[in-house]
Order: sequence, then C-alpha cells, then structure tokens
Amino acid sequence: MKKLTRRSFLEKTTVAGLATLASHAHSKSHAAEKTHPLDGIERENIRITDITVTPLSYVDPTGNLWRHGSRMIWKSDAAPCRIYTNQGIIGIGEGTPYASPDEIKAYTETVLKPMLIGKNPWDAVRMRQVDASHFVHTASWAGVDVALWDIIGRVKNKPVYELLSVDGNPQPRLHMYASGGVEHECYNKGADFLVTEAVRYQALGFDAFKLRRGTDWKFSNMTFNKYEPILRRLREAVGPDFKLMHEIIGGTGMPTEQVVNEFCPLLDELNFHWFEMPVPGMDNYIRIAKKLKKVKVSGGETHRTLAQTKPWIESGAIEIVQTDCNVTGLTENWLISRLADGHGIQHCPHNWHGGLTTIGNAHLVAAIPNRHMLETNMTFNPLKEAIFKDPLVVKNGWMDLPDKPGYGVELIENVEKKFPYTPGDFRKQNPNIAG
Repeated sequence: MKKLTRRSFLEKTTVAGLATLASHAHSKSHAAEKTHPLDGIERENIRITDITVTPLSYVDPTGNLWRHGSRMIWKSDAAPCRIYTNQGIIGIGEGTPYASPDEIKAYTETVLKPMLIGKNPWDAVRMRQVDASHFVHTASWAGVDVALWDIIGRVKNKPVYELLSVDGNPQPRLHMYASGGVEHECYNKGADFLVTEAVRYQALGFDAFKLRRGTDWKFSNMTFNKYEPILRRLREAVGPDFKLMHEIIGGTGMPTEQVVNEFCPLLDELNFHWFEMPVPGMDNYIRIAKKLKKVKVSGGETHRTLAQTKPWIESGAIEIVQTDCNVTGLTENWLISRLADGHGIQHCPHNWHGGLTTIGNAHLVAAIPNRHMLETNMTFNPLKEAIFKDPLVVKNGWMDLPDKPGYGVELIENVEKKFPYTPGDFRKQNPNIAG
C-alpha cells in the first residue's frame, strides 16, 4: 500500500477521494470505500408527494430564557420539515431556526418543494443546489436533507446511524457535554452563578461543560484581570479532570494580542479542553492554535458547505470540527466528517437548539469513526423533548439512540397547537444593559 502523506492528501481534493483516503486508517469493511453516504444503500421504489415546514415557538413567560452580550433571549423556535411519500412514510428534519422559521417555510414550500415533488429520495439527496451565501437557502435545504435520511432509514428498516457508518462500528450510546454559561450576568454576581452552574452539571453526571463570556463586558466593567480569577475559581470547583470548554472571547474588547499572549496561556494552565471560535479570522485561529500547547481550537458551526470547511481543516485553523447538520444538512456534514477524519481530526457538531436539531447530529456522531462528543443545550426549552412522543433524553451525561428505523422518533399530534409560532427575532435588548 502506498504510504499516505499530508502532501498526497492535499493533492486529492475531490469529494470522491475523501472516503478512500480515510479508509487507510479505518478500513474494517468495504463500506469504508464510500465516497457518498448513499453508496452501498440499495435504491427503493418510493416517491416524494409533499413537503411542509411548520414553524413552532416556545415563548418564555418572563421573556428571559438566557442572556448573552447585550441581548436577552425571550423565545425558542423550531422549524420542523416533514416530507411525505407515496408509501405513507413521513420523514422529519430541521434547518436551523436561526435562519427564521417563517422564511425557511416560504423558501422550502415555494422553491424546494416544486423541485423535489415526484422525485425518489435517493435522487433528492444528491440534488443539493444552494446559494451558500444565503442563510435561508442553506438552512432550508439542511432541513430537507435531514428529513430525506429519515425516510431512507424507515424504508430500509434501519437506524440512520447504521446506514451512515463507514467502518461497520456505529456507537448509538453518545457522550454528551453540557452546553450553557449563558445565564450568568457579569454585572450581578455572575461568577457565583457560573461556578454553581458548573457544579450542578457535574452532579447530574456530566464530565464536560462549555461556557460563554457572559453579558456585555464594557457595560459589566469586566476585564481580563477580573475574568482570570473567575476561571481559576471555576477550575478549582470542578476539579482537575472535569472538561471545561470556552467559547468566543471576541467581542469582549480584549485585543487579539492579549488573547494570544495572556488568555491562551491561562487556558493551557487551567487545562481547558478546547477554545471555540476564539476571535474572527482564519489567520488568528492559526496563531492561537500554534500558541496553545494543550488546548485545541474548535470551530465551524457557521460553515454551510464542505468547500467552506476544507481550508480551515487543511490549514490547521480548527483542530476539532463543529459543523452542524441543521446548517449543512446530514449528507454534507458526513462528507465534512470524512475530510476531517482523513486529517486525524475529531468531529463534535454544534447542537444548540431543540430536539429536531439533535436527531440528525446524533445519528451522524453515532456513525462516524472520528466522533468526539455531542453538545446538549442546558437552557430551558420544551422544544427539546415535549414535541416528541418518545424523546431522546440525556441521562448522566449520555444519550442512547433507539434501535428503530430512521431516527426512531415521532412528533406529537397537533404539535403546532401546543407550540404555536410567534414571529419575530428571538433576541431583544437586555433592558438592564439598555438602561
């Protein structure tokens, strides 16, 4: 076998080469030679008859679900996409509700639906035609793509994770990490809240916690010198082995030079697990990745295509890939995962919204050989579980996927009546900061 080098890998840039290259490291069956997730899945005679999107909302009675920067989040949204077939099989999925559920509905039902009606799902999966610069277009296609895989799994009578697996060794028991750190107010005993939050997740059985920077630093009079002892206190509270991850520090007013020369050494000293989307710019990611000795740089949640992610992986700008199925679609994210695996990089999808977001990401993580963990949103949001008849539930930091066809979940009857959609941006100005 010809030795695989980094240079030879970079010379093979086509999608067709990705899975073959990765198979050098992970070949356990002929499935490892897949160049597309549909390869080897026998086509069935089934047609798409209808596609709908039903926007949903949960509106918090206090209008204050969580806070970040100068904003307050007053509602959670969902954008369930349902694809109907001539066999009576219905697939469900979701494109990121951050693209606005009503706009996703309009684009899906006026553009994608006419294009896909009458098509076989096997063909539809390969028909991805999106303007990657347009968030609504890519989000809408992502929802359709995720739903198509639910249909394919149901038709084949197999879980999606089994169909997507390239090494014949899917792992339907998923390691979950607690994602929060969006409720502490830097201007109101935020350090106490943050430390208590981390300890609470640890008591629930989690062994990893991702935090954010808190409320607007300028308004809150927060500085690096004030933030450093908070992170030290946090590490002391959870102990040396508990994984801590820090999201974006850009937007705090901290200069990039200070991030590189002071914040990064602090994260290394405190043995953080990763530094996510640290500051804007690929060159800055690379600088930070070189500066960090223990901590890995993660990112990619906003990437919409394999082509967008490819240079970030190849340049070493991101060392843990976090592309999200409800942004890219499940098919595209599978291809991104194969590229990452060929570079020895783990995949840990961004998974912030509700239960519809989780289904696609969970089955991808269960299927791929370079799986790491999966994010679970710890903010209060009934759209995570209450929209399903039998929801996916995290227990003691783990989630078990059902051994059922497709994603193994069903929406409750009249879900749109229980969670009627409320239009408008999910963010508003934090009145404490506005005042």
